Amino acid sequence: MTQTKPGQKPANSHFSSGPCAKRPGWTLSALSDASLGRSHRAKVGKAKLKQAIDLTRSVLQVPADYKIAIVPASDTGAVEMAMWSLLGARPVDLLAWESFGEGWVTDAVKQLKLKEARVLKAGYGEIADLSAVNFDHDVVFTWNGTTSGVRVPNGDWIAADRQGLTICDATSAAFAQDLDWPKLDVVTFSWQKVLGGEAAHGMLILSPRAVERLESYSPAWPLPKIFRMTKGGKLIEGLFEGETINTPSMLCVEDYIDALLWAESVGGLKGLIARADANTACLNALVAKHEGIDFLAKDPATRSNTSVCLIFTDPTVKALPADQQAAFAKSVALLLEKEGVALDIGAYRDAPAGLRIWCGATVETSDVAILAEWISWAVAEAKAGLKH
Repeated sequence: MTQTKPGQKPANSHFSSGPCAKRPGWTLSALSDASLGRSHRAKVGKAKLKQAIDLTRSVLQVPADYKIAIVPASDTGAVEMAMWSLLGARPVDLLAWESFGEGWVTDAVKQLKLKEARVLKAGYGEIADLSAVNFDHDVVFTWNGTTSGVRVPNGDWIAADRQGLTICDATSAAFAQDLDWPKLDVVTFSWQKVLGGEAAHGMLILSPRAVERLESYSPAWPLPKIFRMTKGGKLIEGLFEGETINTPSMLCVEDYIDALLWAESVGGLKGLIARADANTACLNALVAKHEGIDFLAKDPATRSNTSVCLIFTDPTVKALPADQQAAFAKSVALLLEKEGVALDIGAYRDAPAGLRIWCGATVETSDVAILAEWISWAVAEAKAGLKH
């Protein structure tokens, strides 16, 4: 049976999971005050970088004794800085339940060649056994699995009296989920996720315990310049005041500041979380009424409110060979793109076939509600195509 095509389209078709949609109302004029053509070490450049750090602390509610730095190479660069600088002092537990967590496992085991590394894995849609983590060890994990839509439920599973450090890749969680700061020693994220900033810059946040490790431990391997955070056994304090290791894009810095000011205008962290939750509720409603669509994340308690992954469970589709199931999912995404409804929402290349829809705070709830109607239509169209 043919389903009627929805009569309205989302005002913004950008539902990519990274780089993500710009904040509502964003235009290039938001960057008019950027410190261009000037040294980032000039007074004006330093002030902008310090403003970005201070606003990050304010909006994310980072404790006053935690250090915040702007670092090279996006979230990946920030995680690598932490792993290469801090790991090796203790055994390490590595948690992985999607592709980015798998990447940190690979780096620790095959690049750093850590001999005392324990890997705790789970498949897409599930989460590693958090109760099995040994907190006498260092721990590396993603707070929100961007490619699986599975997040940790909270920080309760992390031991308050831990001996090791917790290193948390929070790139699609920061600004949309409550991070339990007392349980986290290293937190990383990038600007292009929940706030829709520009790419290539990472944020590295260190607890006092992480700083103590940096100042008391030297890894056995050489550290590239862009990873070095100490000199003469002491933390390079300037790095955490905006004196970046390498040259940042002041255009991107201005864009990040603009996003942070917008975040304050919508109620800060609570407002941002509420927006993401409202967006995800639209897809909850879609799944509830559509028998052929479900969440990849099986447990609602560990289901992301940012990178929401959907799979197709209709018996007709499930009966297809794996390559044809993937082709079906791709056809749904292409239909929505052709209609100008949703761009870049196909599942991540390593993930099960389906859709991945960004529901972070810069996306408008009204647009997600309209998209849900279009997904239902596109699935019906793609199923009709199977019969021909």
